[in-house]
Amino acid sequence: MKKYPVYSIQNFDCNSVHSDLYVNTFKNHLLSHSFIEKPHRHDFYVLVFFTSGTGTHVVDFDHFIIQSGSVFVLQPGQMHHWCLTENTDGYIVFFSKEIYNLYFGQKGIDDYPFYSKVNSSPEIVLDKEDLKVIIPFFDALIAESNQNQLLQRDKIMNLLDIIHIELARKYASAFKNEVHSYNRKLTLFAILLEQKYKTEKAPFYYAEQLHISLKHLNRITKEVLNKTTTQVITDRVILEAKRMLMEKQFSVNEIAITLGYDDCSYFSRLFKKNTGMTATEFRTQKV
Repeated sequence: MKKYPVYSIQNFDCNSVHSDLYVNTFKNHLLSHSFIEKPHRHDFYVLVFFTSGTGTHVVDFDHFIIQSGSVFVLQPGQMHHWCLTENTDGYIVFFSKEIYNLYFGQKGIDDYPFYSKVNSSPEIVLDKEDLKVIIPFFDALIAESNQNQLLQRDKIMNLLDIIHIELARKYASAFKNEVHSYNRKLTLFAILLEQKYKTEKAPFYYAEQLHISLKHLNRITKEVLNKTTTQVITDRVILEAKRMLMEKQFSVNEIAITLGYDDCSYFSRLFKKNTGMTATEFRTQKV
């Protein structure tokens, strides 16, 4: 049975910086890591910035066109792969949640809007003016990672945080709903959902844990996402079902049970209702 790999940072022959942090140009990265062009997952955060070349990038079954200025921000667990032209280049950074939150105790990596699991797009497209601002920071990141200077990791982490700040500003202008006053509650809902979606399917549970009424939680999800709380929960379950189906390691019944459905026929109906095809049909199609 086929199983898509889940990579750790250590799988990428880390440079001399640290085992929980990896910085490289994209072209150099591909020289020894061509296997990343096949579907896979990571247990860390990924930041990729393309400065040249074209291609396609598939992230959790959504297709994106790669172009100069394409930035992708991926969270742990997301399945992705790409098809690239030979002249593709840019920058790539891997980092763990632990290292980021250790350095910036007043905030966490989840505070950045594009790392929310409920309402974020993995793609940010920069224009020419944005490129002038952000490329020097990436160049400085590469230069610092290739040296062995005093307080090296501190400088790298601060450069990485500046890059995230610039991306957050761009993201906020492109996705205005992210700066909505409901955003903080939605982020907390996203974190809780990620922890509990396999065992808790009732919207009331999440409202209760967030200390708000279900009516208010529904108002938040409808206002920002144009979905009910039930739809948001179901979408997260279906996404994980798709990931597990593509790995072809488990039967449909095993997937249903893993995702918290003792009634496998109900799970099958739910999957078809939300995807337009049966679980078996989804599994046999190409990614």
